[in-house]
Amino acid sequence: MMLPSIVVFIVALAVVLLVLKLIGKSIKILWGILINSIIGFVVLFILKTVGIGVEINLLSALLTGLLGIPGLIIVLILQLVLKI
Repeated sequence: MMLPSIVVFIVALAVVLLVLKLIGKSIKILWGILINSIIGFVVLFILKTVGIGVEINLLSALLTGLLGIPGLIIVLILQLVLKI
């Protein structure tokens, strides 16, 4: 009978489509993180160049890279309040 073969093919096709959809979403997320990182680095560099006392360290780079502008605001608040 061909019915089991057709069912296996349909299930395999569904799994492949699901994996491709997940990969597509993860690539979109990675692009978002990459763009946030670039924007965050540029803004940190500009603030450092202008003279605003922003330390570029691992914590500020991670927060700004992962969160973008909200991460930059967090870094500025942390540096003003806690003098990190």
